[in-house]
Amino acid sequence: MQTADEIFKAIQNDPQNRELTSQGILPLYHIEPDAEILIISQAPSRKAQESMTFWNDPSGDRLRAWMGVTKDQFYHSGKIGILPLDFYYPGKGKHGDLPPRKGFAEKWHEPLLQLMPKVKIKLLIGQYAQKYYLGDRCQKNVTETVRHFEDYLPEYFPLVHPSPLNYGWLKRNAWFGDEVVGELRERIQNYLC
Repeated sequence: MQTADEIFKAIQNDPQNRELTSQGILPLYHIEPDAEILIISQAPSRKAQESMTFWNDPSGDRLRAWMGVTKDQFYHSGKIGILPLDFYYPGKGKHGDLPPRKGFAEKWHEPLLQLMPKVKIKLLIGQYAQKYYLGDRCQKNVTETVRHFEDYLPEYFPLVHPSPLNYGWLKRNAWFGDEVVGELRERIQNYLC
């Protein structure tokens, strides 16, 4: 099994990332050997990539509120790992950030998951993470997958992306705050104890 440092260097040296590495851009993810909670999303935001701090943006603030954790718990508990489907900001598209690059998670998630053997729950944030990890088990859309979150427990907990762009979705789907967030907080607190 490769060490965390060996994998980090291999990611930087991968031909797929050569141009980013030459610009001094580092891959952004977070491995915790004792992590019991793993957050899987599409890719770092521009702000997170620039600051080299994952979930360092308004989406991160909302995610922490949903989880019921402080910034200190989120960043320093030793219980939370972060594995986006792509470890680099993908750039802007017409309707938000571009999708993660194809083949990236397939190459790098498994060796990094081996370094976090205690993970008990994976928060699957947004359509890309849900399609990658749930595959055919996804419902017809993100709303229905999140609505049926109990079908994927205890291993997976699908969530809508906490982006401010999803304000309208949250307003239309009050059941999310009433039902899903409470269950999420309870499970997160159990793993942080």
